[in-house]
Formats: sequence, structure tokens, C-alpha cells
Amino acid sequence: MLHVSGEAIPGAPEAVASLQRRGHSLRFVTNNTTRSRANLAQELRAMGFELEDEQLQTTPRAAAGELRGKRVFALVMSGIVADLEGIDLVGTNADAVLFGGCDETLESNHVFTYMNLACAFAEIQAGADFYCLHKNRWWQTARGPMLDSGAFVAALEYATGVEATVLGKPSPAYFGAALEALDAEPELTWMVGDDLDQDVGGAKVFGMRTVLVRTGKFRPEHLEHSEIVPDMVMSSIAHFPDWLEKEL
Repeated sequence: MLHVSGEAIPGAPEAVASLQRRGHSLRFVTNNTTRSRANLAQELRAMGFELEDEQLQTTPRAAAGELRGKRVFALVMSGIVADLEGIDLVGTNADAVLFGGCDETLESNHVFTYMNLACAFAEIQAGADFYCLHKNRWWQTARGPMLDSGAFVAALEYATGVEATVLGKPSPAYFGAALEALDAEPELTWMVGDDLDQDVGGAKVFGMRTVLVRTGKFRPEHLEHSEIVPDMVMSSIAHFPDWLEKEL
């Protein structure tokens, strides 16, 4: 919604600045699983977005809160390990398996090897709980859509017969944490996103108001055939501040 492969959506930084200047409280809720919160926040600032690290909510930090003190077999990108503070990362005899995400580099090839997947399978079969940072099917890059880690999560669910607990969007707990951080009521809070299922669908279940933007992951045919109906569809977040001002 804010950028594609590190390139800011035109007008997005200005929209964020406008919303904050007008006194709106913002929470940046992401399913990114490749970099730490500090690195992600710094990258967004380099693109021109005004935000503090604390405004950014990430799935690795949600995992750290959920799995603190447990022995965890984690298939995650190395960039997020720093945010898994309090988790005992182990190779065997795990209490839980944590499945992370993909990126556009070759590092994902070293995470999702057959042997790593087989070890995760064995741990779940032995009784370990199964968690994933998200179950996204794909994500949008400058090169086009790319396969995301949800396909691998589905494979392990099929093989083990165990459904993974999703820690990121569209988990109600994840949206609940965002609302708690904002000290906001769902019906007075807008979720703006480009993913009809993860962003709009998850937020609507939680009672939030929703805007679907026609950038990034947006696909018109998905909207046409989906039962999920956003409160508003607009071309870009760049138009959201002025539209919201008229609504209020």
C-alpha cells in the first residue's frame, strides 16, 4: 500500500504526513517477515515517510510476545531474528514451530529447503504447536507477483493435518493489538490497505472501517468476485486524507 519493492507509491509519503499533521493517530501494520522493525522503519523513512519505530507493528514482534520462553524451531529469515527476543531458538525437541516469510533474495532458498521443511514436519508430528507469521499466497514486487510463504504453510498443514495459528494479518489478535496501541474503538478506526483478504477482510471481521486502494496487490477481478466488500475503494492512499476530511 505504501511502496512496491522499496519504491514509494506516488503521493503516499505526503498522505501519511498530511494525516499526522491533521492529528490522526496512525499505526503501520505489516506482514513483512524479512527485516527487523528498526530496519523496516528506517527504510520507510528513507522513502520519505514520517514515522517512529514504535508506530510500526510487525509479525516477528507479535511472535516474540506469543512464544516468549518457549523452545521454538523457527524457519524464518535471518533479518528478523533480532526481533524474536525471549524465544529459545532450537533445532530439535521444540515446543512450537514458527514459519516465517520469503523475500526477493536468494536467502529464502536456504530457509525453505526440503530438509528444513521435513524437520518442521517432524517437530509438529512430535507434538509441537504450529505457528506462522502469515499465510499470504503472494506479494507484489517491481517484477510482478511473487510466491509467498503461505504456500509452504499450506503444504505443512496438509502433511501434518495441523492448522497453523496465524500471528499476523488477518488474525483478530493482530488487529486488536493495533487498536490497543492506538487506544481506539474499531468502528472509529479506518484500515487502509491493498490486500482484500488480509487487510480488508481481517479488519472488517474486527469491526473496523475499511478502504481498499488500487495499488500494489489490488486486482479488480478479485474485488469483483469476492464476498468481502470494503467501505470504500480509491485509486491510492494519496487521496485518502482529503476524502477522510470530507467524511468527518
